[in-house]
Amino acid sequence: MKQLLNIIAVFLLFSTSGVMAQQTTGKVTTPSKIVGVAKDVKTGEPVAYATAALYVAGSDTNVAGGVADGEGKFFITGMTPGSYDLKISFLGFETKTVKDIQVVSKTGDVNIGDIQMTDEGLALEEVTVQGQRDLIEERVDRTIYKAENDKTTAGGDGTDVLRRVPMLSVDLDGNVSMRGSSNIRVLIDGRPSAIAASSITDALKQIPADEIKEVEVITSPSAKFDAEGTSGVINIITKKNNLQGMSANIRTGVGIRGSDLGLNLSAKKGKFGFTLGGHGRSGYNINGTFENQQVITNPDNSISKVIQSADTKSNQLFGRYNFGVDYEIDKYNFLTGAVNFGIRNRNSSQNDFLTQNFLDGNLVRNALRETDTKDNSNSIDVSLNYTKTFEKKGKDISLLTLYSRNNGENSFVNTLFEEDLSTVNSRLKNDNPSRNEEFTVQLDFVEPLGEKGKSILEYGAKNILRKAYSDFAYFQADGADGAYVENPNPSLSNAFSYDQNVTAGYLSYTATLFKNYTIKPGIRYEYTTISADFKTETTTTKIPSYGTFVPSLNLSRSLSNGNMIKAAYNRRISRPSLRFLNPNIDQSNPLQVSQGNPELDPEFTDNYELGYSTFFKNTMVSFTGFFRNTTGSIQSVRTIAEDGVIYTGYDNIGYERAYGTNVFTNISISNKVSLNASVDAYYANLGSELSSVSNSGFVISGRLFGNYTLPNNWQVQAFTFARGRQVQLQGSSGGFYMYGLGLNKQFDEKRGTIGFGADNFLTKEFKMKNEIITPSIVQNSTNIMRNMNFKINFSYRIGKLSVDQKPRRKKSVNNDDLKEGGSEGGGAEMTQNK
Repeated sequence: MKQLLNIIAVFLLFSTSGVMAQQTTGKVTTPSKIVGVAKDVKTGEPVAYATAALYVAGSDTNVAGGVADGEGKFFITGMTPGSYDLKISFLGFETKTVKDIQVVSKTGDVNIGDIQMTDEGLALEEVTVQGQRDLIEERVDRTIYKAENDKTTAGGDGTDVLRRVPMLSVDLDGNVSMRGSSNIRVLIDGRPSAIAASSITDALKQIPADEIKEVEVITSPSAKFDAEGTSGVINIITKKNNLQGMSANIRTGVGIRGSDLGLNLSAKKGKFGFTLGGHGRSGYNINGTFENQQVITNPDNSISKVIQSADTKSNQLFGRYNFGVDYEIDKYNFLTGAVNFGIRNRNSSQNDFLTQNFLDGNLVRNALRETDTKDNSNSIDVSLNYTKTFEKKGKDISLLTLYSRNNGENSFVNTLFEEDLSTVNSRLKNDNPSRNEEFTVQLDFVEPLGEKGKSILEYGAKNILRKAYSDFAYFQADGADGAYVENPNPSLSNAFSYDQNVTAGYLSYTATLFKNYTIKPGIRYEYTTISADFKTETTTTKIPSYGTFVPSLNLSRSLSNGNMIKAAYNRRISRPSLRFLNPNIDQSNPLQVSQGNPELDPEFTDNYELGYSTFFKNTMVSFTGFFRNTTGSIQSVRTIAEDGVIYTGYDNIGYERAYGTNVFTNISISNKVSLNASVDAYYANLGSELSSVSNSGFVISGRLFGNYTLPNNWQVQAFTFARGRQVQLQGSSGGFYMYGLGLNKQFDEKRGTIGFGADNFLTKEFKMKNEIITPSIVQNSTNIMRNMNFKINFSYRIGKLSVDQKPRRKKSVNNDDLKEGGSEGGGAEMTQNK
């Protein structure tokens, strides 16, 4: 609460200083103002909160600026008499320039009237746009990355795109974190996906980079969003349209590590719109090595040492197919429906998996094994949404529904050889079929208040019903040809069902104060009931119901020249996902066994944020500071058995505190050259609430992106990313870096694109080192990946679409919840065995 009062005090200080600056004694002289209204050329409606920037005529010298209000009205002061150019910009519209504005006096108004702004999609069909469009858009409650302008990701997937987004880090395994926390929620077009619910990593690999239009990073979700997700929400917006006619687009890419093929069809006629598409992506030649060394101090003070090494290989096949229908019932009523199918097949192996055991420096045992792992699943999402609008602008009611299901089939086989390292001694097999189901109903109301609708009241209710089922079993076989026999131990072979019901209601209010201030308070209440059962009742699992109040507050102030300062506070709850709950024991590595905990409680986190963004000349810079405090943190607990095996489980024993900053900038050096860079840094302090175990340290990461436009529709783009050591409660995970270069050319009036890309082309392999340190365990492991890749990309669009003058409102369900697994290894999950 003290931190919250300090934030409010900062805003009061800004407000007071603004008022005092206008108070003078004696006669008041009104300074000269340039006034106008930004409007959409298609609909005639105002473009709310458009940014206005004033430049000395014929130059890049910025002298003043401002932000339009909710009705598109803006005014600019602070200039001397002279000749100026005015630029009006907003996301989704082409920047509009009004040239040679004459200010002839230090007092009085210069009214330039309505500024007609053109939709970005329409402008691209009609004119050739010179210069570079910004990659970063800063909003009051989010940062938007315009992925469609980044050609280096062509032929890649969602993982490649997110590696370029400010405030996000993606490790070599595809695990995503925001400001150092992996507890985030990933949405696709504003709604969850069955595959994303079970594995964010796999969901990103299913989405081709060419299909992603924008990525929204929401660091301070309002009360309308679910209360879960410590760090925030990532919303991946795919390429959609509000067009009439028919169009088809085909794209393909071939590389030495993977290939992809996609086809999308769109048809819109009158009130009906249809989309049909699909894409597949394969990964091959994904090779590497694994090394592990652990030293254990035994109770008798003897030292046990284990050294492991293996060659790794994996092949992957991902696919995603969709069919959608839009129907405009009448002017105020809309229906949308969609069906999405997804597949995920992954086969991986560890060959020549050699384990050497030492006692006090003497070799006592050699063991050789092979491990083959299969992780196959299919998913389906079915949604039906209804939206009703009114003559009053901004007022609407929406009823949103979503059904998601994911069926998984996971297994591994460990083959153990005799001491001669060639004869098969035994085989161990684990099967874990699973099923995740989710049904969501959500009702939302949006009500503008006042004559001009500057204040907005949002309220609604939501219910999420989840059902998960995991059927796991272990089998043992003698030799190479022996039949598998199931292990009757209920801790190794059993079935587990987990039902969760979340009922929520929320209220959010947005108001504009004193023209330049915006305040958005909100409150949300969620009540959760859980039941968990085993088929063989050897374990009693009782999880009490609980209710949670979740407040939020967002504040912002618009300054001159388009600058903005904002602050936010919110409280979040993080329920454990099935990744942490699954009781299936993972023994794919017999010396590092892991298991979930069905009785985990949720985490609670308080987030504080203060940010400032500024524009000068052709540069945008944004600074953000944050503090995050988590109690009841879910942490891994490692213990040692008498045979030296390390067992990893999970419990609510920890706290996490993070103090950090994020700085990013977008620079347009000229109309041909642009740079985008960001740096994330935070200090992590982790500890156990039940013991004296703690760890802390700095984590720093950064990225740099450059774009250069050549003649004849050629472009060169380069990207690099690096992340330092990641702090964990019992050790750390190592840092890594990567880079890429792309060359693309558009042809046939920009209907087609052909390009060449290279990733990590100067580096044969990458090493990531992880460390675990406890009073009795010291473990060091190294994962080596060979990520050098060369690829050729091609896409072509058939047909032509025209802009629909009546864009339809589209809404969808947002299930922003569940603590997902991070980059820490060894975690068990409901749909995947690590």
